[in-house]
Amino acid sequence: MLSRMTRRVVAPICCFLFASLIATLAPAGTVPDPTEQFRPFLAKVTTLLADPSLKALPKKEQSQRVIAVVRERFDFREMSKRVLGRQWRQLSSGQQGDFETLFTQLLQYAYVEKIDEYSGQKIEYTQQRIKGDRAEVQTKLVDSNRTIPVSYILLLHGDQWMAYDVVVEGVSLIRNYMEQFQQILTREG
Repeated sequence: MLSRMTRRVVAPICCFLFASLIATLAPAGTVPDPTEQFRPFLAKVTTLLADPSLKALPKKEQSQRVIAVVRERFDFREMSKRVLGRQWRQLSSGQQGDFETLFTQLLQYAYVEKIDEYSGQKIEYTQQRIKGDRAEVQTKLVDSNRTIPVSYILLLHGDQWMAYDVVVEGVSLIRNYMEQFQQILTREG
């Protein structure tokens, strides 16, 4: 029979081991942590942007290197679909693919000038929200002069969180382009 002192020591250890065992036996359908998946990706992007050899390249090559990394965690098909809204469903699969390619190129060249603006800002992770297969990872881009809130809106594909929108200082990239495309479609059909 265990002494009272031994039970006081053994009981918490057993509880800890049991809780650890339960944690490792979590169901296979457990949703992965979006921040933990996105953190190494953003570190990879900032490392690339801070690389002096990147800025020495011609603009076209800079943008190609950056977009190659961005493709790892950005769902350009979902972005394209959301930008066009209802009109997306009216396109054939070939037209959808063409639009996705052109929209990705638009983003690539629209933001290539921003590469030169990166000067070692740090990313702080503030919070995340998960609702079903959607999540938001909220961050702050911090340098000595200012702090810019940046949120990544994500969609779960299998066990991978993929971004389909970026909200900078409350302005959604998708909403911005969606409004522009809606004006064009309204005027020109």
